[in-house]
Amino acid sequence: MTTSDLPQSIQYIIIGGGAMGCGAAYALANAGHANILVLEKQPSLCEVTSSQGAGLCGQVRSSAERTRLAMFSAQTFAKLQAAGGPATPGWHPVGSLRLAHTVERAADLARLKTVCDEVGLEVELIDIARAQKLWPKLTFAGIRAALWCPSDGYMHPQSVVGTYAHYARELGVRFVTGVVVQGIELRGGRVAVVRTNRGTIECENVINAAGSHAYHVAKMAGLELPIVPVRHEYFVSIPMPGLHPELPVVRIPDIGLYLRADGQGVLAGGFEEYACSKNPTEFGLTDEPPVPGVEEVASDFARRLEPLLPGVCGLATARLAKGWPTFTPDGRFIVGRSSRVPGLIMAGGCNAHGISGSPGLGQHLIEALFNDDPSPYVRSLSPDRFEGQQWDWPSAQRAAEKIYREYYGIGC
Repeated sequence: MTTSDLPQSIQYIIIGGGAMGCGAAYALANAGHANILVLEKQPSLCEVTSSQGAGLCGQVRSSAERTRLAMFSAQTFAKLQAAGGPATPGWHPVGSLRLAHTVERAADLARLKTVCDEVGLEVELIDIARAQKLWPKLTFAGIRAALWCPSDGYMHPQSVVGTYAHYARELGVRFVTGVVVQGIELRGGRVAVVRTNRGTIECENVINAAGSHAYHVAKMAGLELPIVPVRHEYFVSIPMPGLHPELPVVRIPDIGLYLRADGQGVLAGGFEEYACSKNPTEFGLTDEPPVPGVEEVASDFARRLEPLLPGVCGLATARLAKGWPTFTPDGRFIVGRSSRVPGLIMAGGCNAHGISGSPGLGQHLIEALFNDDPSPYVRSLSPDRFEGQQWDWPSAQRAAEKIYREYYGIGC
């Protein structure tokens, strides 16, 4: 789409061309709302945080609401993959193993199973011998319990975004890249105009799906939200004998790691004991802050993994992925309308679930926008929950870092 193709006015402008922005466009279009424009400041879609995702989609969660969201996401990826055609999400339903080293963690796996049973997600506590057959290269010495979810899997983030964009375009959504949003103007207290480096556009609604820049977009409309970018990384090794793409995803909460095969290499990432966050007031909308300590963190992940996957420390790294996914102080997504700034709609603060959760979060967005009585859970995601709260950036960063560090915490 060229500059001349920018509309003078439109109903919905979505700011951000990653998984959340394109997923929101797809969800809205499927719900019959096609008067939508997606703006992305990079030359193409899925260039920043979404492009760095590991692509894991795990459905085992600590609450029924979160589990249902993840189930909807997995079902959506499977449906889009089965549809074939020119765009698919690269969905691999390889299943997943969640391992416990301690008695406390084993009890937590049993608790998670009860949540899954409640909502109808098929999971099974399996013995170590069966787990070993599922992942022959792993060493299961010291593992007390294993939870198996056969319908979990992984997908390719760029393919997910490309699939959303393909189907959204078919339904009339327009996408423009290389457009920098410079301001949001209000009339009568509500969103009315988006100013860009390529002109102004009148609109009724702005959906803020700007990822690590979601704070900046909200601030343009006069709303300050504690959306904290927190460093996250993973590495992909060169090929390792015995690995292949159909091995299950593995999560090892007691050492804070996840892994899957990436071709014949291993992809491994995790959650650091000492989280590193950024205060978004200290960088601008067009800045992408460098991610420090990449090699050191990846080396630490490999050292943690070595007892379970002997030889991984000696493998060369083929790729390091790094980025600033956003976390919130309470660990919940920020989805829905702002009552303080009518016309401003949030789709952010994804707490490292922006790609895997994008289908479910898209449905939550539809519920928040068009259901007169959304569920208590969807209401709990509203940006309005931060109105009237006494918070400051240092405390918001500390709280968000804690959510990150305790991502695999017992009971989380």
